[in-house]
Amino acid sequence: MHAYKEMYLNDAMENLGEAMEYAVLSCGMTMDEFLDLLIAEGLAEQFGKGVPKWVSGTSGTELVWEVLYRTGKMEQEDFPPARIEYEATPEYWCGRILAYYQWYTGKSFRNIRDIISMDEILRMYPTLHEASEEKFIDVMIEWERRKDLPTQLQRMRRIVGYSQRLLAEKSGVSLRMIQQYEQGARDINKATGTNLLALARTLGCRMEDLMEMRAEEEKGDL
Repeated sequence: MHAYKEMYLNDAMENLGEAMEYAVLSCGMTMDEFLDLLIAEGLAEQFGKGVPKWVSGTSGTELVWEVLYRTGKMEQEDFPPARIEYEATPEYWCGRILAYYQWYTGKSFRNIRDIISMDEILRMYPTLHEASEEKFIDVMIEWERRKDLPTQLQRMRRIVGYSQRLLAEKSGVSLRMIQQYEQGARDINKATGTNLLALARTLGCRMEDLMEMRAEEEKGDL
């Protein structure tokens, strides 16, 4: 079920695009910081449900002002002025496509935040910003599918019964690095030979066993 009526979709996309651009370029926040505050203050839930006040009755800039005011991040008199023009920046696109994805899937913004970060959406901008919204949905369906599958490193670690922490201790590869490889935040296929060799020796496998195979259509960075 869509989170808000289709008649409000364009307003929602424009407002969230404007909010992301203003939050980053005028207020010095990251998109993830702004989204986290929007969620924490309950405004994301209302926005997602299509509450007219936030979807159509408030601009994206005013939405950011409301978040800043509620959280005490900035005094009203210190709010940066609204930007004159919006819509051309990567941040604007990220906000628009986030609103579309939320409308299309009916997921809450909190659930979406658990699936993908705004930084990860931003990395899709060069490839997808001129494509249709439906193309982004196709990419996200594949993203969610891959999120549910264990990586080769996870599989090999589980076979030997090691926790991430134990693997880090035995291999000398940092716990944070192992977590990033397993979460896909770092591409293990681009890992240093030293790290791959250390992990492979500890797990009793070949370095190739830790690499992620890519289908032909999945080649190329998003």
